[in-house]
Amino acid sequence: MHIPLLSAEAPITLILMVIAGLIMLRPLAHLRRSLMNTGVFYGACFAGDLLAGLLEGSSQPAAARWLRELCVFGEGLAVVRFVGLTLFQVILPRLHVNISGILADILVIVGYILWGFIRLSMSGVEFTALFTTSAVLTAVVAISMQETLGNLLGGLALQMDNSLEIGDWIQMGDLAGRVTDIQWRYTAIVTRAGERMVVPNSHLMKNRYAIVCDKRQSNPHQRRHIPFNVDLSVPPARVIGAVLQDILTARIPNVSATPAPACLLMDFGPGFARYQLRYWLDDPGPDEITDSDVRSHILAALQREDIRLAVADQTVHLVQEGKAHRAEVQARELNRRLQAITHIDLFCKLSEAEQLELARRLVNAPFARGDIVTRQGAVAHWLYIIVSGEAEAWWQPPDGSPQRLLEKRGPGTVFGELGLMTGAPRRATVIATTDVEAYRLDKTGFEHIIRARPEIAEGISAILERRLSHFQALERGNGAPRPDGNKPANGDTGVIGRKIREFFGL
Repeated sequence: MHIPLLSAEAPITLILMVIAGLIMLRPLAHLRRSLMNTGVFYGACFAGDLLAGLLEGSSQPAAARWLRELCVFGEGLAVVRFVGLTLFQVILPRLHVNISGILADILVIVGYILWGFIRLSMSGVEFTALFTTSAVLTAVVAISMQETLGNLLGGLALQMDNSLEIGDWIQMGDLAGRVTDIQWRYTAIVTRAGERMVVPNSHLMKNRYAIVCDKRQSNPHQRRHIPFNVDLSVPPARVIGAVLQDILTARIPNVSATPAPACLLMDFGPGFARYQLRYWLDDPGPDEITDSDVRSHILAALQREDIRLAVADQTVHLVQEGKAHRAEVQARELNRRLQAITHIDLFCKLSEAEQLELARRLVNAPFARGDIVTRQGAVAHWLYIIVSGEAEAWWQPPDGSPQRLLEKRGPGTVFGELGLMTGAPRRATVIATTDVEAYRLDKTGFEHIIRARPEIAEGISAILERRLSHFQALERGNGAPRPDGNKPANGDTGVIGRKIREFFGL
């Protein structure tokens, strides 16, 4: 095909450009500006080709010839780019054949070079002298661009062997982050602080790095460890049991259930034992946030067991103001406990002295968000008073159907009262939905009061009967409100009263 004034190659390049452009129009819409620039470049070369045809009959035939050669060469470069993008980014992906971006770029560059040699050959250039000269130039360029070539080959190797992929989390010395891009010269890593770090590819090839949460492994998780110290007087089995019981049952975001967390006794220090909780991350991104959540659960679990974290022993001489301050703090805490007791109907009929004695026997029992406070079916002879935070009561039907949310409980509420007063198993599983500050009252803390005044068992039995009726209504799913204050739900408090007397030996 030959069109007057144009070169023989121009119609062929025009057809290839149009076909490639139509194929890439939608799949590569995000490269529209780059493709448009290439199209403008091709249009300029095509116009120059036409201008060279107009100048052929003029007095400057040599200029027209060189103009045509340059324009045809430019047209070929544009075609190689369009055909390369169409082949490597549209056609091959649709055939499920994926090659690395760097390899595709190299093949396109090879196409540019081949096109250049073809045009030189068609222009009558002698390649023997050209290759002799180019060999010397290649050696000089290779020496001067050693680092650049190292980065290029390193990037190609990373993509060819898939040792590092976009989206991987890596750790290399003090640098940790997610790989967002692998280019010719560098690999881009975004740290958890949001900083974009640029690492030369040759540096990655020469140094060791770790892939965190490697999805190609059988266990694609990252192990974390939380150290803490406890006084030597506390048995290790008690510490490990308390911490593991909490971590294994709590619902902590981003903590993997498999492999299971482990608590180990690692070492002995001056007056304390050094422990370490090991757990596995699902997502390496929020690692410090997850560590903080796990530390909160460890602290809450130890505090519920009245186990204090070990601190360095110090001898401090306190002045009188220090004693007064401690007395003020204790009085404030005792008043806070009294306020919590007086709002609970179980204890509202106790005398002020009895309420004060009960307040002194309360035990601080904090829970972290996600902790299992009580478990359905468990036997525990104590109750909890929520001071701050919220919890949910879930009931597992005996037929094995899914758990059902019965109610939410907040500050001023109490649960576990049937376990305290009758020794009955827990009727629901209570889960802390926020960090919960609570007090725990054990059977021994209340036993001496009810033994001194057995008559209060009757009033308590009426209250428990109403609560039991309310709970049974929740189990049936109708959520009926609690019956009126002084009237038992069923009018029969004898069963509950008898259980109370039997449980406390009255």
